Amino acid sequence: MRPATLVAMTTGTPREQLRDLISELAVVRGRVTLASGKEADYYVDLRRITLHHRAAPLVGHLMLDALEEAGYGPADIDAVGGLTLGADPVAASLLHAAASRGLDLDAFVVRKESKSHGLQRRVEGPDVAGRTVVAVEDTSTTGGSVLTAVEALREAGANVVAVAVIVDRDTGARERIEAEGLPYLSLYSLADLGL
Repeated sequence: MRPATLVAMTTGTPREQLRDLISELAVVRGRVTLASGKEADYYVDLRRITLHHRAAPLVGHLMLDALEEAGYGPADIDAVGGLTLGADPVAASLLHAAASRGLDLDAFVVRKESKSHGLQRRVEGPDVAGRTVVAVEDTSTTGGSVLTAVEALREAGANVVAVAVIVDRDTGARERIEAEGLPYLSLYSLADLGL
């Protein structure tokens, strides 16, 4: 039997519960180099959240709520996904949250490069051509990964209408994505997490 921890005792609204889980499980202290090449004194490892039994369902429902509030609910969009690996569990959580509400929402995975065999697709899953999609990511520093996904989606014929992340690192991603003409939604900022 596992010992009782904050994770097991978290109370409050779903938003507060997810924030507490992120703070306890995903914030790793120490000098790290981010994917952008920038250095930081901590790392927010959101795969510890998006693949966690309690946190993943919260991610799906809170992201779905945020998308719906911004006008991008399952009635308005067809699918969600992004660049593998960070986006994969986020998209799966959204797909399951929508299904639990009786809503139709597909998910997709954007490969870093096209396969050289099989169907040679860069965007895996249901076809996105002609469909309205939102690109998702777990966290974003400069926006590079999610914009790579946006480019691949547009090349595949998708209509990308927004970008949504769990945590915005407040280091330029919002500005870069909005400069591409896309709304940028985030559940939490670093300040929300006390960072």
